[in-house]
Amino acid sequence: MTPISPENPLTSEDAQALLAMLPARVEIKRGMSERELDQIEERWGFRFAPEHRTLLGAGLPTGGRSWPDWRDGDAEDLAGRLAWPMDGVLFDVEHNGFWYPKWDPRPAGTQDALEVARTSLAKVPVMVPIYSHRFLLADPDRTGTPVLAMYQTDIIYYGTDLVDYYHHEFGRPVPTPEEHQYATIPFWSYFLD
Repeated sequence: MTPISPENPLTSEDAQALLAMLPARVEIKRGMSERELDQIEERWGFRFAPEHRTLLGAGLPTGGRSWPDWRDGDAEDLAGRLAWPMDGVLFDVEHNGFWYPKWDPRPAGTQDALEVARTSLAKVPVMVPIYSHRFLLADPDRTGTPVLAMYQTDIIYYGTDLVDYYHHEFGRPVPTPEEHQYATIPFWSYFLD
């Protein structure tokens, strides 16, 4: 399996093969048009990674509560999914004493700490939900970034890239070599070191 990269982008045929791995209970609706994808990005204020855009153009997985339905989904649900990574960090700031070392010194009061954390989190890269609590970096200029499983500040790699993630979650996983160098994601990679 060749990693996704600018030299080896995800093709529509590759995306169709990934979608074919999904269990029968997952409904795959027609792929999203470029116009639909542009509208989603404009509405929600992020840009899909190139491979995520290609995948959604090939087909839109839906069904159950695990898949974000970018076409017909409830706006409140989509907003909650997009806020999940940051809300999880804020939860740990408030309840578990988490503090990112590169932020200003932690204020003594919890509400003040939350305000500093919110302001700082507004500047970190957006992570876009793929499935359940699995996320991919929202960056149209980067490809081949890892898929992360995110639950508060308990964040782990769940695939070296989107293709590897699909194989791990839905197909036949290939072990990741121990020497694999994951692409870094500002702020979020801190939790993975």
